Amino acid sequence: MTDFFSDKALTNISEHLLPGLWPLLVAFVGCVAVVPLAIWLSRRFGWIALPGGRHAHASPTPLLGGLAMWGGFALAVLIFVPLSVQTWGVLLVSGLAMAALAIDDRWSMAPLVKLGVQVALALLAVVVFGIEIRFFSLPGGHLIQLGLLMAPVSVFWLVGMQNTVNLLDGSDGLAAGVVAIVAAILMLAAGQLKQPEVVQLSGALAGCCAGFLLFNFHPARIFMGDSGAHFLGIALGMISIVGVAKVAVAFALAAPVVVLALPIADTGWAILRRRRDGMSVAKPDRLHLHHRLQSFGLDPRQTCYVFYAASALLGGLALTLFGHGRILAVVLVATAVLVSTVAADLLQHAGWRVPAPWLRRLLGVPASR
Repeated sequence: MTDFFSDKALTNISEHLLPGLWPLLVAFVGCVAVVPLAIWLSRRFGWIALPGGRHAHASPTPLLGGLAMWGGFALAVLIFVPLSVQTWGVLLVSGLAMAALAIDDRWSMAPLVKLGVQVALALLAVVVFGIEIRFFSLPGGHLIQLGLLMAPVSVFWLVGMQNTVNLLDGSDGLAAGVVAIVAAILMLAAGQLKQPEVVQLSGALAGCCAGFLLFNFHPARIFMGDSGAHFLGIALGMISIVGVAKVAVAFALAAPVVVLALPIADTGWAILRRRRDGMSVAKPDRLHLHHRLQSFGLDPRQTCYVFYAASALLGGLALTLFGHGRILAVVLVATAVLVSTVAADLLQHAGWRVPAPWLRRLLGVPASR
C-alpha cells in the first residue's frame, strides 16, 4: 500500500484525474440547483408518479428528475469539455433521450414505440455523430475490426445500456448510485489511459448522479423516471464508446459490463423468465433482484447498499485486471463498510441484543429488566 501514496502515484492522480474533479463538482451543484425547478414543473404539468400497483412509494412523487440530472451534466460539459463532434453527440443525444422519454413518463408509450425511440436515439449517435464501436482488442495487442458490424453492434450496445439502467431503476437511489460508481470507474480508467475528455465526461456524469442522490435516496422526494434512466443509460454507453475509440484497449467497454454485471444478469433473466411464462418481455413485474432483496427483509436503503457494494467490488476487480491493483484494497475497505452497515441495520431492526451483561456495562447500556 505504500506505493499507493507515493509521489509518482499522487502525481499521476493530479495530472490525469483532477481534470474530472471540476466537471464533477459543477455537475453536482448544477443538478442540485435544478431539482427544485424539476419538482415544480412536475407538479405544475402533471409529471407525477402515483402510488399503487407495482409502485412501492406511499405518496405522489415528481418524475422529472431526468431534467435535473441532464441540466447538471450539460452545464459541466459545456464549461469544461472541448466541444468536438462526439462531445456534441453525447450532449445532444442524451438530452433528446431525456426529453423523448419524458413523454413516456407522462403519457406512457406502447412497448414497440418505446423500443423504436431507443433504436432511433442509438442510430442518431452512431450515424450522425460517429459514436460507434469500430474494433475489439484482445490480449497481445490483437485487434478485431468490426467492419460492416460496427453500426449494428454499436446500436445494440446503446439500446442495451438504456434498458439495463431503466430496469435497474426500481428502488430509491439505486440507479443513480450504481451509475455514479460506473462513471467513477470509467474516470479512473480514462485517467490511466490519459484521456482527459473521457475523464471530464465521466466526472460530469458521476457528479450529476451524486447531486440527484441528495433528493432521490430513500425516502425519495423526486424520481428520475424513464427520462432519467434513459439519459443515464445512453450517456454511459456513449462515453464508454468514446473511450474505446481513442485507445486500442477493451477496458472502456469491459468496465461497464463488469460493474453492471448484476443488473445485466437480472435483465437477461427477466427476459427469459417472461418468455418462459408466456408474458411480454416489456411487461413490468416485481421479480427483479432489488425487489427480491426487499422481499427478503431489506429496506430500500439496505438494498442500495448491497448494490453499491457489489458494483464497487466488481469495479475494483475490473480495475485490478487492467493494472490498477492498488485500487482493490480501497474498494474492499469501502465494501466492508457498506456490508457492515447493512448488517447493523438488520440487527437493529430485528431487535437483536448482545447477551453479555459485562459488555453492556462497558458500553454504558443499562441492563434490561
